[in-house]
Amino acid sequence: MIKSNDTDRRRLVLEGNLLKAILTLAIPVMINSLIQSMYNLTDTYWLGQIGTDYQAAITLVSPIQNILITFGSGITTAGSVLISQYLGAKQDKQANIMANHICVCSLIFSLICATLCWLFAPAIVGAMGAEGNLYTYGISYIRIVVLDLPFLFMINMYTAVKQSQGDTIKPMLLNLLGVTINLILDPIFLVVFDMKIEGAALATLLAKIPSALIGLWAITRGNQLIKVSFKKFRFERSKIISIIRIGLPAAVGGSAMQFGYLLMSSSVNTYGATALSAYGIGNKIGSIITMPIEGFGSAIAIIVGQNFGAGNINRSNKAFHLALRVGVIFLLVCGITVSRPFIAEKLVRIFTVDDNVVPLAVSYLSVMMFWCWTNTFHDVVVGLFQGAGHTAAPVVVDAARLWIFRFGTLWVCSNLLGMGVESVWYAVVVSNAAASLILYILYWTGMWKKATIKIEKES
Repeated sequence: MIKSNDTDRRRLVLEGNLLKAILTLAIPVMINSLIQSMYNLTDTYWLGQIGTDYQAAITLVSPIQNILITFGSGITTAGSVLISQYLGAKQDKQANIMANHICVCSLIFSLICATLCWLFAPAIVGAMGAEGNLYTYGISYIRIVVLDLPFLFMINMYTAVKQSQGDTIKPMLLNLLGVTINLILDPIFLVVFDMKIEGAALATLLAKIPSALIGLWAITRGNQLIKVSFKKFRFERSKIISIIRIGLPAAVGGSAMQFGYLLMSSSVNTYGATALSAYGIGNKIGSIITMPIEGFGSAIAIIVGQNFGAGNINRSNKAFHLALRVGVIFLLVCGITVSRPFIAEKLVRIFTVDDNVVPLAVSYLSVMMFWCWTNTFHDVVVGLFQGAGHTAAPVVVDAARLWIFRFGTLWVCSNLLGMGVESVWYAVVVSNAAASLILYILYWTGMWKKATIKIEKES
């Protein structure tokens, strides 16, 4: 017999109060995202205490890891969407089969990626234009951190399986364990043992192993709605096609975006390690402020996915508008508050003691935060499209955001207006706003209402 909690969560998503459903799903996702970001924030904080070059090295090479993570996330994104829609249609057996496919595919992919990235790390870091200490530190960091990919993907599998059912609390608790370990290990490795950037990377790797093993154990045991089992597993052509159809656009597009972010880091690096460090700090603080809206987007994806499977498009639409209104108000208040220079400076000084970095980071944060409310339209519309199984349209818009609007604005501001490093600040703001506007227009076309997934009947 299935646990009553699983049934109650499905009932809330399909029939319950929408605001309660959104907040119940979104708040743990917000906290979980904050917890996950603490891995990098902790590294940034401690390395910022011992040297700007170490901090800059993380900013430079992090997009390499993010490219691999984002591509692999295409698999888990597809799985979460497909499992949600099967559950909404009450096709629980098919949902379980899909969960098995997601787990096997993502584990294989992570092992391949970790191996290749470790082997080619020197060539990749060198191609980014890193020299001297940045080159040495960058290779040291990425070669250790990339080894955590199999463990990270185990955690992501657990998260996808649980969130598709409307359970966003357990993934949060699992990640809290990993971050707590990382918070303990970072100062031990960096301060006590003086392991510098290698210590930060090793702490991140070791912190994820217990969470990954617990997550894998949890989804393969017990009497639960979705239970992963590798016994007598065999690939099914229809499942693989569904994963590719839904996941490949997100994987390719997301990786292309991360590659673009990598090039952005290289562009900022032309202004020196100080500018690169300021850029990294601003992005990290900005991501924390906008994180709740990412939670809203994830909640909408879950609600839309299950309600799509149940054939209830009207409820999906109502949830979307409610999340959009709440999100815009939240980011308007928070963004305007954080954009005040005296507040921005206090936040920046948490992550650096370098007086040369502070004014640049404050300048970037002030500009970016004033306009961050536009991110609401982006994240909530993307959640709607993903839940409906339309992953290609958001990917195309995001690719345009980076490769056309961001780099285009950067070129105009830098070469025609001579704005220097501030060109980067305005390139980020303009591109985010442009993508949000385009996505909102696409929402009004109604294209997201067209079904993309065929739900098989239980045999």
